[in-house]
Amino acid sequence: MTRRVTVGPFNRVEGDLEVTLEIVDRRVKAARVNSPLFRGFEHLLQGRHPLDALVIVPRICGICSVAQSSAAAAALASAAGLDMPRNGRLASNLILACENLADHLTHFYAFFMPDFARDAYRGRSWHTDAVQRFTASTGEALRQALPARANLLRIMGLLAGKWPHSLALQPGGTTHAVTASERIRLMTILREFRSFLCNTVFGDTIERVAAIGSPEELRAWARSRPADLPHFLGIADDLGLARVGRASDVFLSYGAYAGHRTDGAPLFARGLWDGQARELAPERISEDVSHAWLLGDRPLHPAVGETQPFIGSHADRPDAYTWCKAPRYDGRVVETGALARQMITGHPLLRSLVSAERGSVLARVVARILELALVVPAMEDWVRELTPGEPFCNEWWLPEEAIGVGLVEAARGALGHWMRIEQGRTAHYQIIAPTTWNFSPRDDRDVPGPLEQALSGLPTDDQETVPLTVQHVVRSFDPCMVCTVH
Repeated sequence: MTRRVTVGPFNRVEGDLEVTLEIVDRRVKAARVNSPLFRGFEHLLQGRHPLDALVIVPRICGICSVAQSSAAAAALASAAGLDMPRNGRLASNLILACENLADHLTHFYAFFMPDFARDAYRGRSWHTDAVQRFTASTGEALRQALPARANLLRIMGLLAGKWPHSLALQPGGTTHAVTASERIRLMTILREFRSFLCNTVFGDTIERVAAIGSPEELRAWARSRPADLPHFLGIADDLGLARVGRASDVFLSYGAYAGHRTDGAPLFARGLWDGQARELAPERISEDVSHAWLLGDRPLHPAVGETQPFIGSHADRPDAYTWCKAPRYDGRVVETGALARQMITGHPLLRSLVSAERGSVLARVVARILELALVVPAMEDWVRELTPGEPFCNEWWLPEEAIGVGLVEAARGALGHWMRIEQGRTAHYQIIAPTTWNFSPRDDRDVPGPLEQALSGLPTDDQETVPLTVQHVVRSFDPCMVCTVH
């Protein structure tokens, strides 16, 4: 028996998302992921002064506006041939890391964990505790996590003036010169956040969590530990979340937090992983529109690509089912995000999880929570290295003709901005967001995107209007749909 189910719009998602499932004999045979909203920010930028990008692109999203700012500033710096002073790089890393960690926390507590408090899981040994702890809006965990998140975002107030939509990130660095007293306040905020992670999220020190190197060690560590990550690991073990949600198992990262080391190396490596680490060649990126409501007859690199909406009846473009393009790397479907960053960087726990069970719901969630433990100590180091009295921003001049590329890592993965300046104006601007990669449709060879692959083969129940396993897989990618289509 074959049936077709459209799931959506999803709640607890930034933006609009629909997923159409073709179900045969209670299993998903095929999935089509629809980004139903066209937004067109790339069009807003054309013909404007290039610096307008710093004001406009953060408005793409209220959750990851700093990541968009960072990519725009990086593209302008690339166009100007500009580098930042050490202080500017450290402050930029702190601002971006603050947003990324806040996003990880929001995903875990507000978007992902409430699904386990649903009545459908009544009778499971962990369900009563999950209801008390993780119920949306009223659970104990959210009442603890939201103040911790708000306290962490005080870093934005000190370094960026406000959040979201700050203008603090500039091509030459950051606009605010940190004082010695502000360094102390930054460190105090990070120590308080560290305490929250140790007491509530992990039930252990973050150094101990960061050092876990294998699935067996992770299970032994989590056993009988009263904290939220161990609670999730118990649920995941009971529901088999390590065995669902596999996508292409090819991972891409642009590298995160440049200049972490004095030699300029980032905290998390740049590259591609397909069973081994490979160097990244951004010129091999292309975008296909064969299944999108967009004009185009062949895959194009974003430096020359276009975003031209198809105007007319959808029936005139029968293969299309989304506004999202299909990004590919050298023609291959790739996944991006925290799991990709840790696979390419080489964290032993994530490499072991993927080696044992492939990419999965469990691996994606563990990668995000692990990054909380990995990034906080780095942020503490960056604060210590700030040098009051030395420059935070270099002077710069924008050429009349230039090409710029800004590649950064948002919480959800690889974010790229490509721009071309002609006669002092923006002649071309293209954006590929992390959710564009992960929620892409089929390409011209009819190969499904990452989420579409991850949904294929999932079991369903005829009694479920919205299959819970499907929801867990979708949310494991942490969709940010408003960033997807421009």
